[in-house]
Amino acid sequence: MASSSKRQTTMAKLAREQAVREKRARKQEKKEDKKQAAVDALTAQAEGTLEGDESGVDADAVADDADSPAV
Repeated sequence: MASSSKRQTTMAKLAREQAVREKRARKQEKKEDKKQAAVDALTAQAEGTLEGDESGVDADAVADDADSPAV
């Protein structure tokens, strides 16, 4: 005859499962931090290139001057 009651999960198994969930959460956080650092580095590099191209001259002003006829 089969037992109709479920076996209870032991505290050790619950602790192991909790540890696995925490480890996965830490791993996901590290992964997201690494992605964000890469995005920040690319953004800083792109901003640095744009700022480095400026030599004290406003690019929009130069473009406007080129479109208007010389007087």
